[in-house]
Amino acid sequence: MSNSTSLPSNLRRTRSYSLDPRVVAEVQRTKGQASASERVNQLLRYALEMERKASLAEEAAEFFGNIPHDRQERGAYQKASLKSWARK
Repeated sequence: MSNSTSLPSNLRRTRSYSLDPRVVAEVQRTKGQASASERVNQLLRYALEMERKASLAEEAAEFFGNIPHDRQERGAYQKASLKSWARK
């Protein structure tokens, strides 16, 4: 993850959260040249984006789940559509 998505420091707010010691250790292990705070922000942005995409996928699955799977009905619709196009 690049640092190009970093927010200017004047837009940051300090918050205090309790973190599992294993999470803290993993952040320290994977932070590289960035600060631990920046690494946590990168991970949170990534997790929020993944959560948003999962939510959109669920919404799409729900929407498209209501489409009839009846081959006969689909075939009749296609046949009617072809007749309609042929008349034009």
